[in-house]
This record gives sequence, C-alpha cells and structure tokens, in this order.
Amino acid sequence: MRSQSLHAVTRRVTFSLFCAISFASFLGHSAETNSPARAARYETRVEHDPNGIGRFYLGREIAHVMGHQAADWLERPEREQEERTDLLVPALKLKSGDAVADIGAGTGYYTRKLAKAVGERGVVYAVEIQQEMLDILTNKMAAEKIFNVKPVLGTITDPKLPRAAVDLILMVDVYHEFDHPYEMADAMCGALKPGGRMAFVEFRAEDPAVPIKRVHKMTEAQVRKEMSVQPLEWVETITALPRQHVIVFRRKP
Repeated sequence: MRSQSLHAVTRRVTFSLFCAISFASFLGHSAETNSPARAARYETRVEHDPNGIGRFYLGREIAHVMGHQAADWLERPEREQEERTDLLVPALKLKSGDAVADIGAGTGYYTRKLAKAVGERGVVYAVEIQQEMLDILTNKMAAEKIFNVKPVLGTITDPKLPRAAVDLILMVDVYHEFDHPYEMADAMCGALKPGGRMAFVEFRAEDPAVPIKRVHKMTEAQVRKEMSVQPLEWVETITALPRQHVIVFRRKP
C-alpha cells in the first residue's frame, strides 16, 4: 500500500528504525515460520524489487509492510477523493447484525465505516499485528463512541479470529504485504461461516496509470491464482473504485 504521498512520509522514517522493527519481528516469529513445510511454499531470490522482501509466493514477490510510523497517511484528507472510499462499504452489501473482520485495520479508517454498516447488533473484528496501530484505532473508536469493534492482535500467520464466526473478511491494500499469505488465508478461511465471503481490495496491477509501486499492486489473475489453493470460490470482481479492484470469494460448504 504505497503512493507518491506515502513516499514523502516514509522517507522521514529512518532506515535504522525500519531494521529494528524487522529484526524484532523476525525474533518474535522465527520459531513459528521456519518449518520445512512452510519453506517449501515460498521461493527466496537474491535479485528482487527493492520494495519487496525477496520472498515469492506463486510467482509474486511479497511487499514490505507499512509501519505504524506512517499511520497519518491512512487518514489523509484526500484519501476519499483518490480512492472513492465512500463507494466500497456499500458495494459489500453488508446487513445489520453481520460479523465482519477488518484485516490490517490500521488506524480504523474502514473499521469505523464497517461498524456503522453492521449496526449495534453486528461486530467488527479489527485485526492488526502492530500493537501501536491497535492503540491508535482503539482511541479513535472511543472518541467516536463506537462500541461494536473488537480489537485483535494477530500474528503474521494467524489473525486470531473465532472459528466459523465471520460473515465477511475484508482486506484493504494489505494482502500483498502478508509475510505468509498461504497460512493467513488458510486461517481466515477457518474463521468464515459456511458461505462467508472474503474480499480483497488491491490496487490494480493491470493499470500502469495507478501511481503505486509494482509490488504493492496485484492483478485479479494473481489473487484468484493464490486463492485457488484455498476452500474458496470466486464470486465477483467489483470495478467501481478508480484505482482498486475488489475481488470477492465465498467459503465453500
């Protein structure tokens, strides 16, 4: 999830801080992620895009994660106009009382919209792997008196959602940054109710005019390829947004 405006923000984040965050993440998860089975799913290349981590899944390089230091970019005033964020949640056709998971919720920009869409009888699980982001999100929910959001601290392989309890899982410009996309998708499938949906919002790699770095965009074909190994079936691709496509799958019975 990167744009030219984000580049200005991230340049102010020092390289040493980025390395410290990456190393701490590695220490915290090395035992969890170094099994032979996991290693076989991924390919590591010495030569790769500098904006990627050098690890590939089904031919796609995984992008670097946006750190909490750039959280202000998620709340930038021009975001609604650039991405037409007002169109996404209505396109998802949520119902009052639905249970929704916002994966990579960040500051809660979409969490707030989802919470209003599902109403007081519904619930939104706001999942993050950075406690700093969850702290920002929680404070914003309290300030706006939104009480149907449950913050969840996940890991790089498991969003820590309740099993078979979620109607919709939404990922806005985050899936391409998952260190372990297979394991995360597998865990998310386990959290869906039978017939539950999973929606990927990704900047369109098919369109060179979209001003996002290559590894932070995905084609529809690549998303469908990666989900073909999961118990999911493609439902539709929503093209109403100016820069992103919304690729929706349903959990098979």
